[in-house]
Amino acid sequence: MRNNHPIDPLLMTLDRALRSVFAPPLANRPLPQPAGDLSLPEAPLTEAERKASAALMRVNHAGEVAAQALYHGQAAFAARPEVRTLLEDAAREEADHLAWCEQRLRELGSRPSLLGPLWYAGSFALGAAAAFAGDRASLGFVSETERQVEGHLDSHLARLPAHDVRSRAILEAMRSDEIEHGAEARAAGGVELPSPVRAAMRASAKVMTTTSYWL
Repeated sequence: MRNNHPIDPLLMTLDRALRSVFAPPLANRPLPQPAGDLSLPEAPLTEAERKASAALMRVNHAGEVAAQALYHGQAAFAARPEVRTLLEDAAREEADHLAWCEQRLRELGSRPSLLGPLWYAGSFALGAAAAFAGDRASLGFVSETERQVEGHLDSHLARLPAHDVRSRAILEAMRSDEIEHGAEARAAGGVELPSPVRAAMRASAKVMTTTSYWL
């Protein structure tokens, strides 16, 4: 059994970053399926509906790139091992979301955001900053992030074309996971963040979602 080298954590962090941004994501769980009789053919989307769904799923894909980065940054600098484990477990579920969104984008004949590396780098820095504020603040950051993501997914579910049941099934499964992640962070000791911090988080998320819709 070899001894860990001091540079190993840095190499692992770099490997996670490269995989999240450049490697095709692999899901540990199957793609969520619409409820009902799967033997029945799906109602076809019009070209306008396909483009609308693709734009929304591109935003969600960008959000999952950012989520990976946030959790990786927080886990890399978490003080307590149990907090690091919680963050890494959540990151693995977020990787499923990333894979699901990318698969759906391919099905819709579209692509992820061109600015994925930028979303990852900026979000990793935010995650690291949250971790340096202490584990309780970092867990509070998770809780607030997931609360805002839940609202964001609710708005996308309302905007999806009615016939796009495949995208809807994915977003509903993602929403369930995000609610669970937030609850786990609060149960582990996450604290409520100050209102200016919450407002800044909403503003930065707005920049990413607006830009990713088109790019």
